[in-house]
Amino acid sequence: MVNVLGFIMNEEIKIAAINIVNKIYRKIKKIQLSEYHKLGVNIGIGADGTPTKYIDKVAEDIAINYIKKSNTKINILSEESGFLDFDGDYTFVIDPIDGTRNAVRGIPLYSISIGVGTHSLKDIVFGIVKNVPTGDVYTAEKGNGAFYNKRRINTPNVPDKELVFSFNNLNIFRNNNFEFNINDKFRSLGCASIEMCMVAIGALDFYVVSDEYLRVTDIAAASLIVKEAGGFITNIQGNKLDINLNLDDRTSIITACNKYLINKIVNRCKDLK
Repeated sequence: MVNVLGFIMNEEIKIAAINIVNKIYRKIKKIQLSEYHKLGVNIGIGADGTPTKYIDKVAEDIAINYIKKSNTKINILSEESGFLDFDGDYTFVIDPIDGTRNAVRGIPLYSISIGVGTHSLKDIVFGIVKNVPTGDVYTAEKGNGAFYNKRRINTPNVPDKELVFSFNNLNIFRNNNFEFNINDKFRSLGCASIEMCMVAIGALDFYVVSDEYLRVTDIAAASLIVKEAGGFITNIQGNKLDINLNLDDRTSIITACNKYLINKIVNRCKDLK
């Protein structure tokens, strides 16, 4: 497939990403019916240094086994196993379950996320995020737009008059002299990929993680979806966001429907220093 930007993406790679997401989705739904008590059990430490839950391991194993059996050579970068080199030109940047805590506590907001790229975030050419509890699917292909349940989406140019947003740091907004404060309609949902996709469809006006916390596995797919929908993404300093495809680098993030919101948040963060 050759898109409007001129790069070539193997259709089999795109299909593989979609198939893996759907296989994980079906397996998790099945486990929820018969083995719900197992979902939150710690079964080890992942490559990212955090505990691996049963639900994470089940989901990741599906992805790895699929690639091993496939004739298409694709590398994997995942929070649990790290980088797996299968001699591919592309790497699947996978968060098998984004929002694990939500999943194991029964909060219906967590996703499966796969971004397809080569070396860094700017190289991501395809992304898919599936909200497991609802079955909603967000996809994007570089240069070909973003879609929500197969319908093209465009981020609103102007935020809603009554702002709705998600963030991880109340101190940014605890000031009545600041245009956006905690009297506005704020959320903190615990699933970065879905929260970013909500900006892409206009459900949220902006999403902020002010700490250097997020890994590329959290944002690889969703960042492309936001950009292809017409949204904007920077780090908390307002710089263009690009991190390498590894588990070492971390980043802050501002995702918004327009640059005005991003500039307001960046300036507010500078004032707090």
